[in-house]
Amino acid sequence: MQNVLLIGAGEGGTALLKMIVETKIMEAAAVADLNQHAPGMEYARSKGIKTGSDWKQLLTDEIDVIIEATGDPDVQEELVRIKQQKVILIPSSAALIISRLIAEKEQLITRLREQTNKYTTIFDATNDGMIVIDDNESIILFNRMAENMTGYMRNHVLGKKIREVIPSTRLPEVLYNREPEFNQEQLLENGLKIIATRIPILNEDGTLRGALSLFKDITEAKQLAEEMTNLREVQTMLTAIIQSSDEAITVVDEKGRGILVNPAYTRMTGLAENEIIGHPATADISEGESMHLKVLQTRRPVRGVRMKVGSSSKDVLVNVAPVIVDGKLKGSVGVIHDVSEIKTLTAELNRARQIIRTLEAKYTFQDIIGESEEMKLAIEQAKLGARTPATVLLRGESGTGKELFAHAIHNESDRKYGKFIRVNCAAIAENLLESELFGYEDGAFSGARRGGKKGFFEEANNGSIFLDEIGELSPHMQAKLLRVLQEKEIVRVGGTKPVSINVRVIAATNIKIEKAMSDGTFREDLYYRLNRYPISIPPLRQRKGDIAPLCSHLIRKINQDYGKSIDETDPEAAKVLYEHDWPGNVREFENILGRAMIFMHPSERVIKKEHLPDFVARKRQKPEADHQPASAGMTLSEAVEKTEQDVIKAALADFGYNRTQTAKFLGISLRSLYYKMEKYNIANSSMQ
Repeated sequence: MQNVLLIGAGEGGTALLKMIVETKIMEAAAVADLNQHAPGMEYARSKGIKTGSDWKQLLTDEIDVIIEATGDPDVQEELVRIKQQKVILIPSSAALIISRLIAEKEQLITRLREQTNKYTTIFDATNDGMIVIDDNESIILFNRMAENMTGYMRNHVLGKKIREVIPSTRLPEVLYNREPEFNQEQLLENGLKIIATRIPILNEDGTLRGALSLFKDITEAKQLAEEMTNLREVQTMLTAIIQSSDEAITVVDEKGRGILVNPAYTRMTGLAENEIIGHPATADISEGESMHLKVLQTRRPVRGVRMKVGSSSKDVLVNVAPVIVDGKLKGSVGVIHDVSEIKTLTAELNRARQIIRTLEAKYTFQDIIGESEEMKLAIEQAKLGARTPATVLLRGESGTGKELFAHAIHNESDRKYGKFIRVNCAAIAENLLESELFGYEDGAFSGARRGGKKGFFEEANNGSIFLDEIGELSPHMQAKLLRVLQEKEIVRVGGTKPVSINVRVIAATNIKIEKAMSDGTFREDLYYRLNRYPISIPPLRQRKGDIAPLCSHLIRKINQDYGKSIDETDPEAAKVLYEHDWPGNVREFENILGRAMIFMHPSERVIKKEHLPDFVARKRQKPEADHQPASAGMTLSEAVEKTEQDVIKAALADFGYNRTQTAKFLGISLRSLYYKMEKYNIANSSMQ
């Protein structure tokens, strides 16, 4: 390597010094300049090169080349004179040319570097991957998106064959076929799906230079396309739902302009779609303020607001809610209900409830009217009894509401979804009662239904059976019932096979069973089975405080039954009702109010004392027997029957056709009274 002495460290000398430092065939041995602060001197010292102001002292035998860059002819002449023959002297003129060439080279390199950086920036800034190969299939360009998509760094792949990096590429085919390929799908080795365009690169003279590949990642684009497809499907579905909905729906934007209404809305309001879409939210309102605008102002939903809409001022109920997306208010949606339709549906629902209640147990504890302590105690006992499986015995006078309690107990129990069967033990003939209660087999007796028939107990399986007037059962039927309560099974009439049943028994009586036991007409063992959970229902005369609420309740009930519109009773009539003993209890109370309301003038709204029957205000007395002799043409038995018929008719009329009180007054059993009424056709006469 040749050692160089540089004389002159100005701009030209500095350029030459930098070239010498960068070259590998020469080495800067020393730099001389009179100005110790010349740029070349500073640069030489930073590189550890020897410097000095006297070049003669630096000219040693080790110097092979002297570059004179001062431009001073005296210096050059003296150098020619004293230098050794082997030392090469480059004069200042040649050094100037060299320094200019070096400066131009530096400028070109700088411009080339800037241009390269610009192109690299452009290539890296694009969202497309870019790979360029030369005519030998070697990679000469690999931008940042290509790095991101392939997972390779450019400094690791530049100069490598393209198939070593991406085996699935078709760039070599495009290179040799010179045919471009556009928008071709390709699966990279890392699982990324791309779409690529490949173009051969040719010189102006047609010679091949290489090939270029531009490609995009379509994995995300495919997912986005699928999401867009799903969104369109959802939008189509939502639109179809809104359009087919029977609910009237209206939607406005954030400025309160209509953007959507469905056919149900146009039918309800009578307004066409073009009268709403694009118009303010107040366009459909005939009375009231716009709930859409209120919701847009407050960003809070409103519900159940009454207003009138459309040209016909239809009365509607409005619910409106804001539409908020990513915390931004986008509009509001309203659902409108026709109030007249709601009223119709409510009426139909109430009618359906009434029908359902007549099919099974009709009453609940809410239907029992009573504010007195005696009645509250009975209700609490009944509610407690409803939650136990024990047999319940309801005790009370006729008309106190024993059947009402039986219904309520069933509906409060866990059997409320089972059947509730009602049986009046005194109203069924003795010879039919057994087959009605327990059923019968095929051919059990003449006239029996083919295939047999289920009895009331089987019908009530998993439910409840209400046995009213239990004290009227014959000893034979008492024994049958005791077996059912003990064994939880029945045997049909004419059959031998027992049938298991799961029935809750609710019994009721208006007689004193204890006296019946002492008289020998009621079995003690059955009494103890039935009397496990007794509930005593007080008569109306012992709970006079319930007369006022009962009166209001019964007036409303009779109004509905008879199509009346009576409001109340006046003070005098209320006093008469309060002072009456009510031997027939609530049933008699309802009978008296009904009779009074039937004969009231349609314009009258208040029950007065004169509307009430005369006997309500006086104490009942036993009707005196007619002591007139029987007709001359009658036999003794005919006269006895005529007298018996007259006495029963008079007693029934006096007691408001309360059969239990009548039987008690006459001193006969209820079964005997039913028999005699049927014999004398009294029931039919009472209806005339």
